[in-house]
Amino acid sequence: MAHSKQPSHFQSLMLLQWPLSYLAIFWILQPLFVYLLFTSLWPLPVLYFAWLFLDWKTPERGGRRSAWVRNWCVWTHIRDYFPIMILKTKDLSPEHNYLMGVHPHGLLTFGAFCNFCTEATGFSKTFPGITSHLATLSWFFKIPFVREYLMAKGVCSVSQPAIDYLLSHGTGNLVGIVVGGVGEALQSVPNTTTLILQKRKGFVRTALQHGAHLVPTFTFGETEVYDQVLFHKDSRMYKFQSCFRRIFGFYCCVFYGQSFCQGSTGLLPYSRPIVTVVGEPLPLPQMEKPSQEMVDKYHALYMDALHKLFDQHKTHYGCSETQKLFFL
Repeated sequence: MAHSKQPSHFQSLMLLQWPLSYLAIFWILQPLFVYLLFTSLWPLPVLYFAWLFLDWKTPERGGRRSAWVRNWCVWTHIRDYFPIMILKTKDLSPEHNYLMGVHPHGLLTFGAFCNFCTEATGFSKTFPGITSHLATLSWFFKIPFVREYLMAKGVCSVSQPAIDYLLSHGTGNLVGIVVGGVGEALQSVPNTTTLILQKRKGFVRTALQHGAHLVPTFTFGETEVYDQVLFHKDSRMYKFQSCFRRIFGFYCCVFYGQSFCQGSTGLLPYSRPIVTVVGEPLPLPQMEKPSQEMVDKYHALYMDALHKLFDQHKTHYGCSETQKLFFL
């Protein structure tokens, strides 16, 4: 892949805004609201938590996206830091719904976040009439304030009810699922193109139940922006990571990139190009109870389409002609 360039301090600070915003919401706003319960301002948190109770199901009913949040200028600074791009290979008709496989996971899924959760790369202009959603862990939507922040960007829960709702209410909906999940994140290191996909067939079954078209995507450069320390499966650290995942739903990864200073190590990602290539949609029939044979058939067709998409574009975006795409 391309060599890393040194970003400006301003770009670096804008990039750090994303993870820091989650920390600020979780560690500052929530304790603050608990504190307010014991002050004269107690009606504020009480009203919010009452509203939260009434609004609890919203993440599973289409969410509450905000064009204003999706167009914040901070997203363009994150885009330019790497830079991040989206490449369309075929139009997506607003007359259909789509279930999109997002590959690979990487560590922080910068490409999918910037391309599908913001307008920094012009998604709405690239795919007019299509409303994009990116699915993430359901428990994020149980955290006060974090849920509002995610829904505003068009992020939805990866739960079955949430996906079913989006694929059955109107047309022009595009739901992205990072199929490899946290297991793929744990294997995310530079110069690797291995996807966890062979046994991940639930998204195909869901697409068949709704007659949604499957859309393969591959993000070149996603695994190049961080180095990760990999631990042997018999090591204590690996066992700790597995235990952490069982409790919290995601892995605790040890990774590093660059810092503000040239040539030094830090937590900033390497500023290397990230390009998400959106492939041609694969039409699926609608069937209420698809058989395992039908699921296997369209899963195989999807893997073949993804493989072809990778091979067609790999030499244009940093991979060698001999680089292979592997499925686990």
